[in-house]
Amino acid sequence: MTYIHNTIARLKKTSPAQAEFYQAVEEILDSLQPILETNEKYKAHAIIERMVEPERQIMFRVPWVDDQGNVQVNKGYRIEFNSALGPYKGGLRFHPSVNASIIKFLGFEQVFKNALTGLPIGGGKGGANFDPKGKSDAEIMRFCQSFINELYRHIGPTSDVPAGDIGVGAREIGYMFGQYKRLTGNYDGVFTGKSLLWGGSLVRKEATGYGCVYFAQYMLEDHNQSLAGKTCLVSGAGNVAIYTIEKLYELGARPITCSDSSGTLYHETGINLATLKELKEVRKVRLAEYLQYHSDARYIPASDYPADGHAVWRFPADLAFPCATQNELTAQDAQALVANGVIAISEGANMPSTQDAVEVFLDANICYGPGKAANAGGVATSQLEMAQNASMQTWSFAKVDEKLKVIMKNIYRNARDTAVEFGEPNNLVLGANIAGFRKVADAMIEQGVV
Repeated sequence: MTYIHNTIARLKKTSPAQAEFYQAVEEILDSLQPILETNEKYKAHAIIERMVEPERQIMFRVPWVDDQGNVQVNKGYRIEFNSALGPYKGGLRFHPSVNASIIKFLGFEQVFKNALTGLPIGGGKGGANFDPKGKSDAEIMRFCQSFINELYRHIGPTSDVPAGDIGVGAREIGYMFGQYKRLTGNYDGVFTGKSLLWGGSLVRKEATGYGCVYFAQYMLEDHNQSLAGKTCLVSGAGNVAIYTIEKLYELGARPITCSDSSGTLYHETGINLATLKELKEVRKVRLAEYLQYHSDARYIPASDYPADGHAVWRFPADLAFPCATQNELTAQDAQALVANGVIAISEGANMPSTQDAVEVFLDANICYGPGKAANAGGVATSQLEMAQNASMQTWSFAKVDEKLKVIMKNIYRNARDTAVEFGEPNNLVLGANIAGFRKVADAMIEQGVV
């Protein structure tokens, strides 16, 4: 523990005021104690000291002109964290909450998540404190072009391949790719999440949500359970949540909640997927408008949430899928889930449960799929897009979906088997962290002190 405390203390000095980053590092290092205690080589090669420091941190201003002719300035980031296993891979997030701490925590998590996929990709993350909401297409295009005017110098199909994240979908990827192509003269697979018209992959939009459900399916099967007939709580209303809900219906479950930044929707008979897609993918409006179509549903505004957590987790159910954002699920939420009969949690978002909430799940001995394992389907399918681009092929929806299922099964088995190896068979947090760490750390040792 002294080793871990010293590492965190050093980070707080060299990277001040980055609470989310410290949280991510501490959570992983706590899990690594068993392997660090039995393998002196990791200390001898200063693997932890190197692993918690990004290989490269790029921060830059992004000036752009709004529709009124006013100059606006945002801050852009790309954190290239670790390339021991392959090119940096990780999304770009456009959201007003973006700062160095958020991007570093996401990049650090990405290293382990990408290692778990078994695919040849390193870890990175990026974004800007730009809010696409309320902006015109022309404003978003100008912002994306300005963002790439700097970032293009640092990315490439064999060095760093960004993707989408919160606030960055096919539209934003298109504008950024177009500017990259214009600046470099290259038509290559430098982004994933592209349109199907020009190099994108089927299933990419659905992949994180689908993968999250597949992971839950494999957890349940190991405990002689299935998704069929299960009542499910889902948070969020973006891509991850929508396609988690879609796959849950396909596998016989009934999702009864979703949420956005304004409030939570509860529909006892099941969330109407067609209405949800119309509101969020077509009209891009608040969930409150769902009640205009389904008067039997209930909407809880964020102002009415319990002081100690989120309304979405306070309904009786069998399964929970946090698919919104980091630290959305508190210890009190976790206690409510356990008290209300939830038997499994599969995280679609990155670090959506606070550390105290995770402890509640582990103490209750229920199935808990941490985000770095359960939500790895998105980045895995991004790598499948890279493979299609490199070979100039396009695979069918069924082929990509089948590859995704296999990858998620392998991630689950790897995390489970590692947890068993270290004497905690139900602790997939420990299993996922050690499995990912061991792969990256051993590659780093083989590649020398770099």
